[in-house]
Amino acid sequence: MLPLHATPFDQPPALTPIRLLTAWTFDIWAVIGLLVPLVLYLWAVWRLTRRGDRWPVGRTLAFCVGGIGSAAVATLSVLGTYDTVLLSIHMVQHMLLSMIVPMFMALGAPVTLALRVLPKGGRRVLSAVLHSRVVKVLSFPPLAFALYIANPFILYFSPLYQVTLESSFWHNWLHLHFVVTSSLLYWPLVGVDPIPNRMSYPLRVLMFFLTLPFHAFLGVTIMGSTQLIAEEWYVSFERAWPPSPLADQEIAGGILWGSGDAIASVVILVLFVQWYRHSQLEARRIDRQLDREEAAEARRQVRTAEPGATTAAEDDTMQAEPGSQDDPGPRTNTVAVRTRPDE
Repeated sequence: MLPLHATPFDQPPALTPIRLLTAWTFDIWAVIGLLVPLVLYLWAVWRLTRRGDRWPVGRTLAFCVGGIGSAAVATLSVLGTYDTVLLSIHMVQHMLLSMIVPMFMALGAPVTLALRVLPKGGRRVLSAVLHSRVVKVLSFPPLAFALYIANPFILYFSPLYQVTLESSFWHNWLHLHFVVTSSLLYWPLVGVDPIPNRMSYPLRVLMFFLTLPFHAFLGVTIMGSTQLIAEEWYVSFERAWPPSPLADQEIAGGILWGSGDAIASVVILVLFVQWYRHSQLEARRIDRQLDREEAAEARRQVRTAEPGATTAAEDDTMQAEPGSQDDPGPRTNTVAVRTRPDE
């Protein structure tokens, strides 16, 4: 097992197929950062089910497996071991932390879960935070979109990336930065939590489509560049095993371009599924509303028609001709009339 964040002094062994499966690393801070949200989420689900309420299994799997599980693979597997040795490995890690992890964590609806299990005071505090000015500004879709797009350009075309390679603290901060800034975009897009600045589904799909050209442009730019990113760092390893730093950078650009489009296709598919389900729910809601309105109108018509029906029956009785079957005639003329014999 290599030390976390290998440096040129570590001289890591060649990345073979076997090492792809076995070269795991360990970082106490990364483990704590993964276990805390995992334990809190599972505890909340347990508490909810214990009192008889239900929580969708799909949301639990999305958060715990898709979200936390992907983050663990990105930071503790071979990706975490070689992420400072090969730019291509770092790029796989980047895509996981900035696209896969935020999407699945948003689908897990942790805020909704917290609102259901917290006591009244906790719900009030969380609701106040969600509706605070800071959250509204940070989750404002154009701002979240701009941060999501600008981050990788600023990172890879400035000295900041090499700073994160040289410092374990800034390297870990970069991982958290990927997740947080991407979550600002993904939570309003695919999340189901009650957060401000919720957009309509057509706008969500359009906004995510707009990210694709930027991913492609960045990937192609990295692939075609003859200037190495963090050249001093990667060259100082003096690796005897392939790929060369320049070839590795070309692979990294291809990963950014290709995986970005592939993952984006999954996100767009999720959006269309959510859009369809939302439209079905909305249609059923409208049908129920129309049914209620029709039932109320029918009851109103019955109440209005009852007095009129009685009056019409009375009018028919009064207008019946004497001697007809509808007119029984006066009873005193045919019943109980006695006469004297001498009359």
